[in-house]
Amino acid sequence: MSIEDKIFKILFEPAYKYKGMPVNMLGLPAIFSHNKQSINNTVYKLNKNGYILREINYIFLSPKGRKYVASKKMKLIAFNSPYKKEAPKNLLVMFDIPEVKKAEREWFRFHLKRFGYEMIQRSVWVGPSPLPKDFLDYIEGIKLKECIKTFKLAKSYNTQN
Repeated sequence: MSIEDKIFKILFEPAYKYKGMPVNMLGLPAIFSHNKQSINNTVYKLNKNGYILREINYIFLSPKGRKYVASKKMKLIAFNSPYKKEAPKNLLVMFDIPEVKKAEREWFRFHLKRFGYEMIQRSVWVGPSPLPKDFLDYIEGIKLKECIKTFKLAKSYNTQN
């Protein structure tokens, strides 16, 4: 390994953590904390599936890749919470969203938090009821409704215990 390579390794490889995020010696976030082979495999798959185009020194997003990214952006819109922070938690939400819909699952969890829900387990949450109608309509539109079950609680869930 040359001296230049050693210097680059010291400066740019993650060696520290700041607020849980790996950072390099300069304090810059280490965006790619994966090993080189994992990154190469992923780039190969994206190229093979037509999402990116590779040239000697460059990687471009293909028209198919641009369409995919645009559809993901448009697909998952944001909703505001209609609930006050102290609203009673009287609705149990359970879900089993498949791994192929990982982005939708993370989006759903994000909105449960935004609506003031608290996680009991990874896929079991409790919060105020009812879920907003436009949110439920949207969930049906992105075909998640069959993955989600809700149960109205007889009395409010106490999150202090």
